[in-house]
Amino acid sequence: MPTNEARGAGIEVEGVVKRFGDHAALDGVTFHVEAGEVVGLLGPNGAGKTTAVNVLATLLRPDAGIARVAGYDVVADPDAVRRSISLTGQFASLDDVLTGFENLVLFGRLRELSRSDARAKAGELLERFSLADAGDRPVSTYSGGMRRRLDLAASLVVPTPVLFLDEPTTGLDPRSRAELWGVVRELRDGGLTVVLTTQYLEEADQLAERIVVLDRGSVVAEGTPNELKSRAGGQACVVAPVDAQRLDEVAALLADLGEVGLDRELGTATLPDTGPALLTEVLRRLGEAGIEVADISLRRPTLDEVFLQLTEAS
Repeated sequence: MPTNEARGAGIEVEGVVKRFGDHAALDGVTFHVEAGEVVGLLGPNGAGKTTAVNVLATLLRPDAGIARVAGYDVVADPDAVRRSISLTGQFASLDDVLTGFENLVLFGRLRELSRSDARAKAGELLERFSLADAGDRPVSTYSGGMRRRLDLAASLVVPTPVLFLDEPTTGLDPRSRAELWGVVRELRDGGLTVVLTTQYLEEADQLAERIVVLDRGSVVAEGTPNELKSRAGGQACVVAPVDAQRLDEVAALLADLGEVGLDRELGTATLPDTGPALLTEVLRRLGEAGIEVADISLRRPTLDEVFLQLTEAS
C-alpha cells in the first residue's frame, strides 16, 4: 500500500475539465492540497464540488488536465489511487440488516483483511467512534448521527493517506454534526489529508485550514478562512437600539464615523470598524442622546457573507 513517505499524500489538480454534453461541470479547475492538510471545497449546488471529488476518486475520468492523488495520476494509475484513498459520500453506504460490527467486518473483508484482523479492526473502530454499546444492534436502529459515524468508520477500516468527505453532515441535527466534527478534528490532528465538500459554511470554518471556492465549474477564490473573510471587508461595529424606530437617529449620530448601513428588518445599524476606540465612542454618543442599546458588537464577516459575495460576483 502506498505510504506518505514513499509517494506523498498531497493532491495536485491542474486545468481539469469534465464535460457532460455541452455543460462543463469542471472548466479548467486548478488547486493543490498539501500532505496532512484539510481543504474545504465550497460552492453552490451545481458548482462542481462532487464532480471534482469523483474525478479525484477515479469514479469519473477527466476530459482534460492533470490530477494526481498521493503522487499517482488518476488516469494513468487509477488502481494505485484507489489504494491510497477512502471516500465517505453524501449517503451512508451501510447494510441496515447487519449490525454495526458486522458492517465493519464486511468492509474489512472487502479490503482484503483476514477474518481475525477485520474483527479486531471493527472492535477498535466502534470504540474510537463511540459506537461500542451499539455494535451488536442492526444499523436500521441507528440514529442519523450514529449512521454517519459508522459510515466514516467504515472508510477507515484500512488506513489510507487521503480521505474524501463529500457532504458528511448533510441532514444531521446540530448535536450529531458537532460529534462528527470532533471525529474529523481527530483525523486532522493525526496527519490525514482530507478534502471536505460541504454546504455548511460554519463546518468549513471549523475544520478546514484552506478553502477552495468553486462556482460554475471554476475556482473563484482560494485561501484560509481568515484570508477569505478579509476579502469581504474588515471588522464592523453592529448596533441594535432597544427602540428600532430610532435607527435613523442612530445613523445620523454616527454618520461622521463611516458609512452607516441600516437593516430595518433586524433593527441594526452597521458601520466599518475604524479602530479600538470606536466602540467606546459609539456608546458615548448613544448614551448622550438617550438611546438605549439592546446589543452592540464588533464582528468580522462570516463565511456565509464571503460565500455569497464571491459566488454572486462570478
